[in-house]
Amino acid sequence: MSDPQVIIVGGGPVGLSLAIDLGQRGIRCLLLDKRPAPGRLPKMERCNARTMEHYRRLGLADIIRSAGFDTDLPMDVFICLEDVTRPPLVQHRYPSVEELKQRSHDVNDGTQPAEPYQLISQYTLEPLLRSVAEATPGVEVRFGHEVVDFAQDESGVTTRARTLDGDDLSLRSDYVVGCDGGSSTVRARLGVELRGESLLEMQQALFYCEDLFDRIPIGKGRHYHVADDQHSFLIVQDDTKHFSLHAVVDSPDDMPKLFERIVGMPIDYEILYTGSWTQRLMVADRYRDRRVLMAGDAVHLVIPTGGLGMNTGLGDAIDLAWKLAGTLQGWGGPGLLESYELERRPIGLRNVAASKKAATGRRAWRAMWKSDIADNSPDGARTRAELTRVADREQRWSNDLDGIERGYRYLDSPLIAHEVEEGPDPDSFTYTPTTWPGARLPNVWIDGSTAVQDRVGKGYTLLLLGNTDVALDDLTDAFAAHGAPFETVHVNSPQAREVYGHDLLLLRPDMHIVWRGSTPPSDPARLVNAATGADLSPTVDHP
Repeated sequence: MSDPQVIIVGGGPVGLSLAIDLGQRGIRCLLLDKRPAPGRLPKMERCNARTMEHYRRLGLADIIRSAGFDTDLPMDVFICLEDVTRPPLVQHRYPSVEELKQRSHDVNDGTQPAEPYQLISQYTLEPLLRSVAEATPGVEVRFGHEVVDFAQDESGVTTRARTLDGDDLSLRSDYVVGCDGGSSTVRARLGVELRGESLLEMQQALFYCEDLFDRIPIGKGRHYHVADDQHSFLIVQDDTKHFSLHAVVDSPDDMPKLFERIVGMPIDYEILYTGSWTQRLMVADRYRDRRVLMAGDAVHLVIPTGGLGMNTGLGDAIDLAWKLAGTLQGWGGPGLLESYELERRPIGLRNVAASKKAATGRRAWRAMWKSDIADNSPDGARTRAELTRVADREQRWSNDLDGIERGYRYLDSPLIAHEVEEGPDPDSFTYTPTTWPGARLPNVWIDGSTAVQDRVGKGYTLLLLGNTDVALDDLTDAFAAHGAPFETVHVNSPQAREVYGHDLLLLRPDMHIVWRGSTPPSDPARLVNAATGADLSPTVDHP
């Protein structure tokens, strides 16, 4: 390709998804990753509902589901007494994907997503996204290319990379985005600090066992926590033949014996990997330095509790893609990229706090463990009862996060029309549908099978939900003056009108709400200036 407009450093799910989104928006990008190929460790294991909605918009939801955990399998979470052969202390039931899809259509009140969650291991997702990125026009993917330095000036960024063979390359682009993980080279070169706290030092092991999943007597699920003093936690990977085990033990050599103890029955297995990692809850001081931006683990480290790590990073990528596109295509004002950090860093802080709350809940029930927990004695019975009571309540913080996943709002963004009241709690773990400016558009099904979001293109969209006999020429002209993509979409659905509560909703390219009303905006030029980043002063709306 000719000089790329954007160089992406890092070929994990965040970097690859950013490349795909940019490519679909007509932006030339080059992705560089120092690894020779995508990794073979599980790392993330679940795309949450919001992430799957993003992948639906990118046309990838179905192929991700086909590659992941069978959609008819339950997603239950167990807390086990010593091993998986005994009756569990706690079983939290979570529906299969197919059950959730049916529920979404049956309820159709805005509370359910357009796409349920999907369990898929990172070592499955990365090669899939790589193949899609490589097939996307305008996208080039090069593994085995390590970025060693970069320098930026007023017109672009010069990036120096080195191949596995030792060849040095000098590359020029308009922007660079660091999606290169917790040990980010991009962040280090910018001198940006991660701040927060470290928790447990844990060992991780990956096992292959052909028939364990089918033989677990207590039932099929995705997570099997063990009530012990080692924080043992067994995760079923997407093919149900690989299992990752996390625990606090003295040595990686202890992991096979612990695995055998947790399984509690004779099995044949292969150990594929052992290694250590540290739980960290951290957020970067900055997400941007002029023409160099960062996303994903490069700017926030979220422990697996709550499953918010990759999913938060994917939200970064989606937010950044349309803003880079708008800037490079000329319709985005100076405030468009400026808003990236203003919007996404507070979400990083929020999600780190949510993960900490989930981890605190998990530690609360684990603190109830005593060595007599398995004893057939009054003391043992009391220990089991107390731990079960606490675990039944506190473990839910790790899995019942609908509000955290879908209820976030861009509270202080200059790109939205702020209303005078405060609006619903954006930090609640419970999701409440809202069209408050800055929020994600709640999902509603129309015509039985079409999600409202499927009617919306990749630019700005005005949804017309009620009285469509309104004059919109001024709004259309205001977007045209910027050259920004804009369309009006009429949704003839009483159900959608009832859920959304207004006749008119202005949406951004990422499906977040800019403005709402039942009559056209009083100052459309000012509203569009704000939405496209041409005006950095916040717009206050009085509906």
